[in-house]
Amino acid sequence: MSEYLNNLAWRKEALKRMIHQLHAGKSVEEVKQDFATLLAEIEPTEIAMLEQTLIAEGMPATEIKRLCDVHVAVFREALGAHAAQQYLAEAAGVSSPAETFIARMKAENVAAERALAALEQTIRAEQWPEARTFLQKLREHEQHYLRKENGLFPYLEKRGFTGPSTVMWAIHDDIRAGWKQLAALLEDHPQSERVMPLFQEVARAMREMFYKEENILFPTALRLLADQEWEALVSGEMVLDMPVAAPRPSYVLEVRAAAPSPDTLIPLQVGALTVEQINLLLTHLPVDVTFVDEHDTVRFYSGTRERIFVRDPAIIGRKVQQCHPPTSVHRVQRILDDFRNNRRDVAEFWIQMGGPVEQGGRFIHIRYFAVRDAQGAYRGTLEVTQDVTAIRTLQGEKRLLDD
Repeated sequence: MSEYLNNLAWRKEALKRMIHQLHAGKSVEEVKQDFATLLAEIEPTEIAMLEQTLIAEGMPATEIKRLCDVHVAVFREALGAHAAQQYLAEAAGVSSPAETFIARMKAENVAAERALAALEQTIRAEQWPEARTFLQKLREHEQHYLRKENGLFPYLEKRGFTGPSTVMWAIHDDIRAGWKQLAALLEDHPQSERVMPLFQEVARAMREMFYKEENILFPTALRLLADQEWEALVSGEMVLDMPVAAPRPSYVLEVRAAAPSPDTLIPLQVGALTVEQINLLLTHLPVDVTFVDEHDTVRFYSGTRERIFVRDPAIIGRKVQQCHPPTSVHRVQRILDDFRNNRRDVAEFWIQMGGPVEQGGRFIHIRYFAVRDAQGAYRGTLEVTQDVTAIRTLQGEKRLLDD
């Protein structure tokens, strides 16, 4: 056992040295030569755990992201030799929910690869209407990224594994930005010599992500997550795609305290309601509501019928900072700090979602409110999101029951 532990510790330190050499500017080929023996034995989960360790030790996630593709290039040969067999062996023994989730994710990668190939062909042929169609098809892969960010990542974080949330989410955002830039180029007198370089950059990033998921992320998740977590994950993954009114699967995990009976009235500041009435009231609000407590932990979100931003049960208990892309976390933290230190009580933003309103987009109003108790102590933050597209077009007045 001691020999195994010593060997494991040696490999970990050797892997760390390899990454530090890459970050110091050593070439991929030089690193591969120096660590040929180590690469012959490496496992995908060691790569993921290594990056997690480097982040925990203070290396900025932006640095990990910057050289993430280089890391994969170094490890690709070893992964090809070892990961596939290990991955299949582990997947064969896991529970049905895990198989369901991973099979769906892999199928989506296949569909995205087909869309990439078709888009490249139409760009080369300068068939611009068809290119726009295939780009729209490619952008359906957004659901895949949301399923990771709002489903898989929270469960990995609960196991202390936060690396994918910070590194992969940042890469997702780069890909999203690339999609948006491609869409703009394809609308504005496109030319293949302008469109193709950007397409190739996006395609490379997406294909590297396919590889990282299937050879590193999924095998790591199989090792870390328990059957119950996979069940909850699959449940949440299904909820992302189904109407709010649809019944949820029976294995949804819910955080429940000792609740009163359905008919028990709960005294409120004004009046009293049953638990059922409170739930009905919150799910019928014409806004999305999310509550984060004074410890920055997500405690509640309303399951409204017209949900604007994706929410998944897995975010309950998650730190709110981990619910946002790495590029915007500093803004979220500033709002929380200002609320906590009484520098402000409200922060608001508005965005055009899905393009300009005149082209079918929606105007979304987002407000954050500091929640304080009777003594003025900070007790959390309330996020209220509303689609105000129709409201902004109102003119004159309409009396009650005019029609």
